[in-house]
Amino acid sequence: MKVWLWTAAVAAVALAAAPVSAQDKKVRVNMQSNFASTLAVLGQNAVYTAQTITKVTGGSVEVKFFEPGALVPPGQSFDAVASGSLDSAWATPGFWTGKDIAFAVYSTVPFGPGGGEYIAWMKFGGGEKLMQKLYAKYGIHSILCNMIAPEASGWFRKEIKTVEDLKGLKMRFFGLGANVMQKLGVATQLLQAGEIFQALQLGTIDATEFSMPAMDLSLGFYQVAKFYYFPGWHQQSTMGDMIWNKAKWDSLSETQRFQVETACNAAVLNGFALSEFAQFAAMQEIEKKGVKLMTWDDKFLKTFEKAWDEVAAEQAQKSPAFKEAWDSLQAFRKNYAVWRERGYLK
Repeated sequence: MKVWLWTAAVAAVALAAAPVSAQDKKVRVNMQSNFASTLAVLGQNAVYTAQTITKVTGGSVEVKFFEPGALVPPGQSFDAVASGSLDSAWATPGFWTGKDIAFAVYSTVPFGPGGGEYIAWMKFGGGEKLMQKLYAKYGIHSILCNMIAPEASGWFRKEIKTVEDLKGLKMRFFGLGANVMQKLGVATQLLQAGEIFQALQLGTIDATEFSMPAMDLSLGFYQVAKFYYFPGWHQQSTMGDMIWNKAKWDSLSETQRFQVETACNAAVLNGFALSEFAQFAAMQEIEKKGVKLMTWDDKFLKTFEKAWDEVAAEQAQKSPAFKEAWDSLQAFRKNYAVWRERGYLK
Protein backbone atom coordinates (compact mmCIF):
# COMPACT_ATOMS: atom_id res chain seq x y z
CA MET A 1 0.00 0.00 0.00
CA LYS A 2 2.68 2.48 1.01
CA VAL A 3 4.64 2.16 -2.22
CA TRP A 4 1.90 3.16 -4.62
CA LEU A 5 0.57 5.88 -2.32
CA TRP A 6 3.93 7.56 -1.82
CA THR A 7 4.75 7.16 -5.50
CA ALA A 8 1.46 8.86 -6.34
CA ALA A 9 2.21 11.73 -3.97
CA VAL A 10 5.66 12.27 -5.48
CA ALA A 11 4.21 12.12 -8.99
CA ALA A 12 1.59 14.67 -8.00
CA VAL A 13 4.25 17.14 -6.93
CA ALA A 14 6.14 16.67 -10.17
CA LEU A 15 3.06 17.03 -12.32
CA ALA A 16 1.90 20.13 -10.48
CA ALA A 17 4.87 22.02 -11.81
CA ALA A 18 4.32 20.93 -15.41
CA PRO A 19 2.82 23.44 -17.89
CA VAL A 20 -0.56 22.71 -19.44
CA SER A 21 -0.10 20.67 -22.61
CA ALA A 22 -0.98 22.53 -25.77
CA GLN A 23 -3.51 19.87 -26.77
CA ASP A 24 -5.28 19.86 -23.40
CA LYS A 25 -8.28 22.14 -23.44
CA LYS A 26 -9.32 23.69 -20.14
CA VAL A 27 -12.16 21.83 -18.45
CA ARG A 28 -14.26 23.12 -15.55
CA VAL A 29 -15.74 20.48 -13.26
CA ASN A 30 -18.49 21.24 -10.76
CA MET A 31 -18.02 18.79 -7.89
CA GLN A 32 -20.59 18.61 -5.12
CA SER A 33 -19.42 17.00 -1.92
CA ASN A 34 -21.67 14.90 0.30
CA PHE A 35 -19.69 16.28 3.24
CA ALA A 36 -19.50 19.91 4.30
CA SER A 37 -16.14 21.61 4.00
CA THR A 38 -16.27 22.35 7.75
CA LEU A 39 -16.51 18.65 8.65
CA ALA A 40 -13.26 17.30 10.04
CA VAL A 41 -11.37 14.77 7.88
CA LEU A 42 -14.02 14.02 5.22
CA GLY A 43 -14.88 17.62 4.49
CA GLN A 44 -11.23 18.59 4.63
CA ASN A 45 -10.24 15.84 2.22
CA ALA A 46 -13.00 16.69 -0.23
CA VAL A 47 -11.67 20.24 -0.44
CA TYR A 48 -8.11 18.87 -0.71
CA THR A 49 -9.18 16.71 -3.66
CA ALA A 50 -10.63 19.64 -5.61
CA GLN A 51 -7.62 21.83 -4.93
CA THR A 52 -5.08 19.10 -5.70
CA ILE A 53 -6.62 18.16 -9.04
CA THR A 54 -6.63 21.80 -10.08
CA LYS A 55 -2.98 22.22 -9.06
CA VAL A 56 -1.71 18.92 -10.48
CA THR A 57 -3.27 19.63 -13.86
CA GLY A 58 -1.81 23.11 -13.93
CA GLY A 59 -5.36 24.46 -14.08
CA SER A 60 -6.36 22.55 -17.21
CA VAL A 61 -8.91 20.69 -15.07
CA GLU A 62 -10.42 23.22 -12.71
CA VAL A 63 -12.51 21.52 -10.04
CA LYS A 64 -15.00 23.77 -8.28
CA PHE A 65 -16.03 22.51 -4.83
CA PHE A 66 -19.69 22.85 -3.86
CA GLU A 67 -21.16 22.22 -0.42
CA PRO A 68 -23.78 19.47 0.10
CA GLY A 69 -27.09 20.54 -1.42
CA ALA A 70 -25.66 23.57 -3.20
CA LEU A 71 -26.48 22.18 -6.64
CA VAL A 72 -28.70 19.14 -5.95
CA PRO A 73 -29.94 17.45 -2.76
CA PRO A 74 -27.14 15.14 -1.48
CA GLY A 75 -29.30 12.05 -1.91
CA GLN A 76 -29.75 12.89 -5.59
CA SER A 77 -26.06 13.27 -6.42
CA PHE A 78 -25.82 9.85 -8.05
CA ASP A 79 -28.72 10.43 -10.44
CA ALA A 80 -27.53 13.96 -11.21
CA VAL A 81 -24.05 12.70 -12.15
CA ALA A 82 -25.51 9.84 -14.17
CA SER A 83 -27.71 12.23 -16.17
CA GLY A 84 -24.98 14.81 -16.65
CA SER A 85 -26.77 17.59 -14.80
CA LEU A 86 -23.91 17.40 -12.29
CA ASP A 87 -20.32 16.84 -13.43
CA SER A 88 -19.06 15.10 -10.34
CA ALA A 89 -19.73 14.19 -6.72
CA TRP A 90 -17.40 13.36 -3.84
CA ALA A 91 -18.89 10.75 -1.54
CA THR A 92 -18.62 7.02 -0.83
CA PRO A 93 -20.11 4.10 -2.78
CA GLY A 94 -22.07 3.07 0.31
CA PHE A 95 -24.49 5.96 -0.24
CA TRP A 96 -25.77 4.31 -3.43
CA THR A 97 -27.06 1.00 -2.04
CA GLY A 98 -30.55 2.00 -3.15
CA LYS A 99 -29.28 1.33 -6.68
CA ASP A 100 -27.54 -1.93 -5.79
CA ILE A 101 -26.45 -3.27 -2.40
CA ALA A 102 -23.17 -4.26 -4.08
CA PHE A 103 -21.97 -0.66 -3.83
CA ALA A 104 -21.57 -1.23 -0.10
CA VAL A 105 -18.75 -3.74 -0.60
CA TYR A 106 -16.63 -1.00 -2.18
CA SER A 107 -17.28 1.33 0.74
CA THR A 108 -16.95 -0.64 3.99
CA VAL A 109 -17.69 -4.16 5.19
CA PRO A 110 -18.59 -5.22 8.76
CA PHE A 111 -15.71 -7.09 10.37
CA GLY A 112 -13.91 -6.31 7.17
CA PRO A 113 -10.37 -5.46 6.27
CA GLY A 114 -8.30 -2.66 7.71
CA GLY A 115 -6.80 0.01 5.50
CA GLY A 116 -3.81 -1.91 4.14
CA GLU A 117 -5.73 -5.04 3.26
CA TYR A 118 -8.68 -3.16 1.83
CA ILE A 119 -6.67 -0.93 -0.49
CA ALA A 120 -4.63 -3.95 -1.60
CA TRP A 121 -7.83 -5.68 -2.73
CA MET A 122 -9.20 -2.57 -4.36
CA LYS A 123 -6.03 -1.61 -6.25
CA PHE A 124 -4.46 -4.97 -7.04
CA GLY A 125 -6.97 -7.67 -6.07
CA GLY A 126 -9.69 -6.77 -8.56
CA GLY A 127 -11.96 -4.70 -6.34
CA GLU A 128 -11.62 -1.42 -8.21
CA LYS A 129 -12.24 -3.09 -11.57
CA LEU A 130 -15.44 -4.68 -10.26
CA MET A 131 -16.53 -1.31 -8.84
CA GLN A 132 -15.95 0.38 -12.20
CA LYS A 133 -17.98 -2.35 -13.89
CA LEU A 134 -20.90 -1.67 -11.54
CA TYR A 135 -20.77 2.12 -11.95
CA ALA A 136 -20.53 1.79 -15.74
CA LYS A 137 -24.09 0.44 -15.81
CA TYR A 138 -25.24 3.90 -14.79
CA GLY A 139 -23.00 5.98 -17.06
CA ILE A 140 -20.66 6.91 -14.22
CA HIS A 141 -16.88 6.71 -13.87
CA SER A 142 -15.51 6.37 -10.34
CA ILE A 143 -12.06 7.06 -8.92
CA LEU A 144 -10.99 6.07 -5.42
CA CYS A 145 -10.28 9.38 -3.72
CA ASN A 146 -10.42 8.74 0.02
CA MET A 147 -9.75 6.17 2.69
CA ILE A 148 -10.20 6.57 6.43
CA ALA A 149 -9.23 4.58 9.50
CA PRO A 150 -11.69 2.70 11.78
CA GLU A 151 -14.83 4.46 12.93
CA ALA A 152 -16.51 4.43 16.31
CA SER A 153 -19.54 2.20 16.84
CA GLY A 154 -22.11 4.74 17.95
CA TRP A 155 -23.55 7.22 20.41
CA PHE A 156 -26.26 6.11 22.86
CA ARG A 157 -28.29 8.01 25.43
CA LYS A 158 -28.04 5.10 27.88
CA GLU A 159 -25.56 2.34 28.54
CA ILE A 160 -26.17 -0.82 26.51
CA LYS A 161 -25.77 -3.63 29.02
CA THR A 162 -27.34 -6.48 27.06
CA VAL A 163 -28.19 -7.22 23.44
CA GLU A 164 -31.84 -6.92 24.47
CA ASP A 165 -31.23 -3.23 25.21
CA LEU A 166 -30.83 -2.63 21.47
CA LYS A 167 -34.34 -3.79 20.61
CA GLY A 168 -36.71 -1.00 19.71
CA LEU A 169 -34.07 1.69 19.39
CA LYS A 170 -34.29 4.12 16.49
CA MET A 171 -30.80 4.71 15.18
CA ARG A 172 -29.02 6.39 12.31
CA PHE A 173 -26.78 3.76 10.76
CA PHE A 174 -24.77 3.47 7.56
CA GLY A 175 -24.21 0.71 5.06
CA LEU A 176 -24.29 -3.01 5.65
CA GLY A 177 -23.97 -2.45 9.38
CA ALA A 178 -27.53 -1.12 9.31
CA ASN A 179 -28.75 -4.53 8.09
CA VAL A 180 -26.97 -6.13 11.05
CA MET A 181 -28.60 -3.78 13.53
CA GLN A 182 -32.00 -4.44 11.99
CA LYS A 183 -31.57 -8.14 12.74
CA LEU A 184 -31.06 -7.20 16.38
CA GLY A 185 -34.31 -5.23 16.53
CA VAL A 186 -33.02 -1.73 15.79
CA ALA A 187 -35.01 0.52 13.46
CA THR A 188 -32.37 2.18 11.29
CA GLN A 189 -32.39 5.09 8.91
CA LEU A 190 -29.67 6.78 6.88
CA LEU A 191 -29.39 10.51 7.53
CA GLN A 192 -26.89 12.92 6.01
CA ALA A 193 -24.31 14.44 8.37
CA GLY A 194 -26.10 17.76 8.71
CA GLU A 195 -29.40 16.11 9.66
CA ILE A 196 -28.22 13.89 12.50
CA PHE A 197 -27.82 16.26 15.46
CA GLN A 198 -31.30 17.73 15.19
CA ALA A 199 -32.86 14.26 14.87
CA LEU A 200 -30.95 13.13 17.97
CA GLN A 201 -31.83 16.27 19.91
CA LEU A 202 -35.53 16.06 19.03
CA GLY A 203 -35.74 12.35 19.82
CA THR A 204 -36.53 11.36 16.24
CA ILE A 205 -33.68 8.91 16.74
CA ASP A 206 -32.43 7.43 20.02
CA ALA A 207 -28.87 6.77 18.96
CA THR A 208 -26.53 7.35 16.07
CA GLU A 209 -23.29 6.35 14.46
CA PHE A 210 -21.65 8.61 11.95
CA SER A 211 -17.90 8.33 11.83
CA MET A 212 -14.80 8.68 13.98
CA PRO A 213 -14.19 10.87 17.05
CA ALA A 214 -12.80 13.91 15.20
CA MET A 215 -15.84 14.11 12.94
CA ASP A 216 -18.40 13.18 15.58
CA LEU A 217 -16.98 15.84 17.91
CA SER A 218 -17.49 18.52 15.28
CA LEU A 219 -21.13 17.47 14.90
CA GLY A 220 -21.87 17.89 18.61
CA PHE A 221 -23.39 14.51 19.45
CA TYR A 222 -21.83 14.71 22.95
CA GLN A 223 -24.45 17.31 23.86
CA VAL A 224 -27.22 14.70 23.73
CA ALA A 225 -25.70 11.21 24.04
CA LYS A 226 -23.17 10.40 26.78
CA PHE A 227 -22.16 6.81 25.93
CA TYR A 228 -19.77 6.46 22.99
CA TYR A 229 -19.01 2.90 21.90
CA PHE A 230 -15.96 1.32 20.29
CA PRO A 231 -14.71 -0.44 18.20
CA GLY A 232 -16.46 0.33 14.92
CA TRP A 233 -17.03 -3.30 13.97
CA HIS A 234 -19.14 -2.13 11.03
CA GLN A 235 -16.45 0.16 9.55
CA GLN A 236 -12.87 -0.93 10.17
CA SER A 237 -11.86 1.08 7.11
CA THR A 238 -13.93 3.10 4.67
CA MET A 239 -13.36 3.97 1.03
CA GLY A 240 -14.54 7.14 -0.66
CA ASP A 241 -14.65 8.08 -4.31
CA MET A 242 -15.08 10.91 -6.76
CA ILE A 243 -17.73 9.97 -9.29
CA TRP A 244 -17.85 11.57 -12.74
CA ASN A 245 -20.42 11.69 -15.46
CA LYS A 246 -18.90 9.27 -17.97
CA ALA A 247 -19.15 11.68 -20.92
CA LYS A 248 -17.46 14.39 -18.85
CA TRP A 249 -14.68 12.00 -17.87
CA ASP A 250 -14.21 10.88 -21.47
CA SER A 251 -13.87 14.51 -22.56
CA LEU A 252 -10.55 14.74 -20.68
CA SER A 253 -7.32 13.97 -22.49
CA GLU A 254 -5.30 10.90 -21.54
CA THR A 255 -2.85 13.14 -19.70
CA GLN A 256 -5.60 14.89 -17.77
CA ARG A 257 -7.17 11.60 -16.73
CA PHE A 258 -3.81 10.36 -15.47
CA GLN A 259 -3.29 13.59 -13.55
CA VAL A 260 -6.72 13.34 -11.93
CA GLU A 261 -6.08 9.73 -10.92
CA THR A 262 -2.70 10.72 -9.49
CA ALA A 263 -4.29 13.52 -7.49
CA CYS A 264 -6.88 11.10 -6.13
CA ASN A 265 -4.16 8.67 -5.09
CA ALA A 266 -2.63 11.54 -3.11
CA ALA A 267 -6.07 12.23 -1.58
CA VAL A 268 -6.29 8.61 -0.40
CA LEU A 269 -3.00 9.03 1.43
CA ASN A 270 -4.06 12.40 2.81
CA GLY A 271 -7.38 11.08 4.09
CA PHE A 272 -5.91 8.01 5.73
CA ALA A 273 -3.05 9.85 7.44
CA LEU A 274 -5.33 12.67 8.58
CA SER A 275 -7.92 10.24 9.95
CA GLU A 276 -5.25 8.41 11.97
CA PHE A 277 -3.74 11.65 13.27
CA ALA A 278 -6.91 13.43 14.38
CA GLN A 279 -8.52 10.90 16.73
CA PHE A 280 -6.66 10.89 20.02
CA ALA A 281 -7.04 14.61 20.67
CA ALA A 282 -10.73 14.38 19.78
CA MET A 283 -11.24 11.48 22.19
CA GLN A 284 -9.58 13.43 24.98
CA GLU A 285 -11.86 16.40 24.27
CA ILE A 286 -14.95 14.20 24.17
CA GLU A 287 -14.13 12.74 27.59
CA LYS A 288 -13.74 16.26 29.00
CA LYS A 289 -17.34 16.90 27.93
CA GLY A 290 -18.59 14.15 30.24
CA VAL A 291 -18.90 11.36 27.70
CA LYS A 292 -18.03 7.80 28.70
CA LEU A 293 -15.91 5.91 26.17
CA MET A 294 -17.26 2.37 26.09
CA THR A 295 -15.90 -0.86 24.59
CA TRP A 296 -18.12 -3.68 23.35
CA ASP A 297 -17.22 -6.95 25.06
CA ASP A 298 -16.73 -10.21 23.17
CA LYS A 299 -20.36 -11.24 23.71
CA PHE A 300 -21.63 -8.25 21.78
CA LEU A 301 -19.02 -8.55 19.04
CA LYS A 302 -19.82 -12.22 18.50
CA THR A 303 -23.52 -11.37 18.27
CA PHE A 304 -22.84 -8.63 15.73
CA GLU A 305 -20.61 -10.93 13.69
CA LYS A 306 -23.13 -13.78 13.67
CA ALA A 307 -25.82 -11.41 12.41
CA TRP A 308 -23.41 -10.08 9.78
CA ASP A 309 -22.72 -13.56 8.43
CA GLU A 310 -26.48 -13.98 7.95
CA VAL A 311 -26.78 -10.59 6.24
CA ALA A 312 -23.91 -11.32 3.84
CA ALA A 313 -25.45 -14.65 2.81
CA GLU A 314 -28.85 -13.01 2.27
CA GLN A 315 -27.50 -10.15 0.17
CA ALA A 316 -25.48 -12.55 -1.98
CA GLN A 317 -28.76 -14.28 -2.82
CA LYS A 318 -30.47 -11.01 -3.74
CA SER A 319 -27.80 -9.26 -5.80
CA PRO A 320 -25.52 -10.97 -8.36
CA ALA A 321 -23.24 -7.93 -8.27
CA PHE A 322 -22.98 -8.19 -4.47
CA LYS A 323 -22.14 -11.89 -4.73
CA GLU A 324 -19.45 -11.19 -7.32
CA ALA A 325 -17.86 -8.50 -5.14
CA TRP A 326 -18.23 -10.45 -1.91
CA ASP A 327 -16.79 -13.66 -3.38
CA SER A 328 -13.83 -11.71 -4.72
CA LEU A 329 -13.15 -10.01 -1.39
CA GLN A 330 -13.54 -13.24 0.57
CA ALA A 331 -11.13 -15.10 -1.69
CA PHE A 332 -8.61 -12.27 -1.40
CA ARG A 333 -8.90 -12.18 2.39
CA LYS A 334 -8.38 -15.93 2.64
CA ASN A 335 -5.11 -15.62 0.73
CA TYR A 336 -4.08 -12.41 2.50
CA ALA A 337 -4.49 -14.11 5.89
CA VAL A 338 -1.19 -15.95 5.36
CA TRP A 339 0.56 -12.56 5.29
CA ARG A 340 -1.59 -10.91 7.95
CA GLU A 341 -1.08 -13.68 10.51
CA ARG A 342 2.69 -13.84 10.10
CA GLY A 343 3.61 -10.32 9.04
CA TYR A 344 1.89 -8.27 11.75
CA LEU A 345 2.20 -8.15 15.50
CA LYS A 346 -0.89 -9.38 17.29
